[in-house]
Amino acid sequence: MRRLVVLRHAKSAWPEGVPDYRRPLNDRGRRDAPAVGSWLAEHLDGIDLALVSPATRTRQTWELASAELPAVPPTTFDEQLYGEGADSILAVLTTLADSPKTVLLIGHNPDLEDVVETLTGTRPIFKTSSLALLTWHGKHLTTTPHSAILTHTETIRA
Repeated sequence: MRRLVVLRHAKSAWPEGVPDYRRPLNDRGRRDAPAVGSWLAEHLDGIDLALVSPATRTRQTWELASAELPAVPPTTFDEQLYGEGADSILAVLTTLADSPKTVLLIGHNPDLEDVVETLTGTRPIFKTSSLALLTWHGKHLTTTPHSAILTHTETIRA
């Protein structure tokens, strides 16, 4: 079985004059991101690969969350995960060689809701620090519509 954990970044600030790409986490986001990491450590038996949008708020979410994990998996920061749409995210997922068992994807809305809806047929509501756990039977993660099962959703707060 393969798993994809889809995670929306923690709560960000809106500083005046700062472009969207560079927006940092706010105080709540800096509290919630480690709680996300604790949840991941408690509920998953490891993450094989993290795919992270390179925006400041997603990088900071990952930095704080990954500090709570027993081991930090290989991490890829990919521009296609920032505001390029669900099709772009799905294209990144199709490039994964030998489908790692568990992949964590950290990105932005509405793209993440669109990805989950495409893969499962169910559209979750992703507030900040929300995640969805998708599973596939078989040896490969596929991006065919309705190919995955949505097994869990949660919004994590510190």
